[in-house]
Amino acid sequence: MRWSQLYVPTLREDPADADAVSHRLLVRGGFIRQLMAGHYSLLPLAVRVRAKIVDVIREEMSRIGAQEFILPTMHPADIWHRSGRWDVMGEEMFRLKDRKGADIALGMTHEEIFTTVADELRSYRDLPQVWYQFQTKFRDEPRPKSGLIRVREFTMKDSYSFDADEAGLDRSFDLHHEAYQRIFARLRVPAIPVQASSGTMGGSASVEFMCPTEAGEDLVVHCPSCGYAANVEKATSRLAAVEDGPGLPAPERFDTPDVRTIEDLVRRHDVAADRQIKTLVYVVDDRLTLVLVRGDHNLVEQKLIDFTGATAVRPARPEEIKEALGASPGSLGAVGVKDLPVIADEALRGRRDMTTGANTDGVHVRGVDVERDIAVERWADLREVTADEPCPTCGTPLQVVRTVEVGHIFKLGRKYTETLGVSVLGQEGERVVPIMGSYGIGVERAMAAVVETHHDESGIIWPVSVAPFEVAVVALSTKDEAVVKAAEELYEQLRRERVDVVLDDRNERPGVKFRDIELVGIPFRITVGARGLAEGTVEVTVRATGQTVSVPVGEAAEHLRKLLVAAGEE
Repeated sequence: MRWSQLYVPTLREDPADADAVSHRLLVRGGFIRQLMAGHYSLLPLAVRVRAKIVDVIREEMSRIGAQEFILPTMHPADIWHRSGRWDVMGEEMFRLKDRKGADIALGMTHEEIFTTVADELRSYRDLPQVWYQFQTKFRDEPRPKSGLIRVREFTMKDSYSFDADEAGLDRSFDLHHEAYQRIFARLRVPAIPVQASSGTMGGSASVEFMCPTEAGEDLVVHCPSCGYAANVEKATSRLAAVEDGPGLPAPERFDTPDVRTIEDLVRRHDVAADRQIKTLVYVVDDRLTLVLVRGDHNLVEQKLIDFTGATAVRPARPEEIKEALGASPGSLGAVGVKDLPVIADEALRGRRDMTTGANTDGVHVRGVDVERDIAVERWADLREVTADEPCPTCGTPLQVVRTVEVGHIFKLGRKYTETLGVSVLGQEGERVVPIMGSYGIGVERAMAAVVETHHDESGIIWPVSVAPFEVAVVALSTKDEAVVKAAEELYEQLRRERVDVVLDDRNERPGVKFRDIELVGIPFRITVGARGLAEGTVEVTVRATGQTVSVPVGEAAEHLRKLLVAAGEE
């Protein structure tokens, strides 16, 4: 490819609305342009990168025996109603009506649709099956941001496994786990596999592959010693043992007219936060529920959702709270409450001499023995883990890292095959419902994750595996016939050797060419100039290190080949 024929609209200044490194550099480098919030056009360089990412994924999916499909992106509402997810998905699902008034969804994911295809499986001998596709997904994100990291229209590699039993699912899940580790290693994305919530996908085991970046919106709890890692929605930790005093024989009320928060009670009444009970009121599947955590802890709402299995969870409104408990937030408590379910975090189990609201505005109670004075219906791990708490496995202080999810694998179970009536004939003639797994990678988000990981002040530093071009040959002058001839010959030689090369034949100053090549992130540059040719050499520059060496013209292609091999082995 010749640069003079390429459409690469590079920019000298950062876009004003870019809030992530990848957003800034992909726009500046002429890879993407925004059409509207959450919708991006991929320009030629991005298409080249995307194709290489797809090739890596496709190779690894083929390696585990997966077969490629292409399924529709528009789905009849009936299938989503049958699975129970038409309402669960909420406002993130794009919905429309066709000319006959039928409800249609734009596919957010394809569990239901792949399951309809599986309806033609007949026997246990047809299993296992692993099917996948590269398909556009649509999600009406409330706050699309950070360029390709959080969008409303994107390409997903989603695969689905169908097995006869749990042992088969375990194998399919493990094969995907290993494939994903190879994929992200080849893409040079430092993805951390972490335990995660299955959310609206359902199922049991769930592992996210998380790439550390300040542009991420997910927090991962990670142990540097033993490797324990979990999304904050799933993470746990050891808590230091607490020695409580005997407390009081019964809770004692005291006036707190100036208290509205945990911090107020600490500051004005000298009650430490870890000796307070924070009372939160939620509506869980239409039932008002009290949720208790320690005063210095935060509730992870997803843990509450996962624990209860509820389809709808929301904080109660002030008027609902007042009607049920007779007080406003700031003076709420569960002491003596009998007619509402109470769920308490495990950190409160066995605690005595605690303080909480009295359900009277401006009044609290102290000397609370949680198990004596509060009718806890269920105990659960509900709190958010914070940095430096001991690892639950080895006790080492935990780290909390900001990340973006680049892949997610689930053990779905039989939720979709049972609901949609898929079964096969078993070995003994019985009907067997296949068990499913679901496995996704966001293609454009993976592209952004590569940029988040590989860049410097001059621009992108693409790994060779996904670079739009592996090598750029630069003719410093387009008027010097010897320079042009040498650059053309090197370009053609590299093409014959199947190197992905671009010839920068533009009539531009050398500084403009070098800045563009650095911004775009091409791994290697061969510079052909009159001075070097007079000595029989060209310059070879490595983008990642900035190192430049002079190489005899006749050895340049071989030198590049060795660099490419070494880069591929790193």
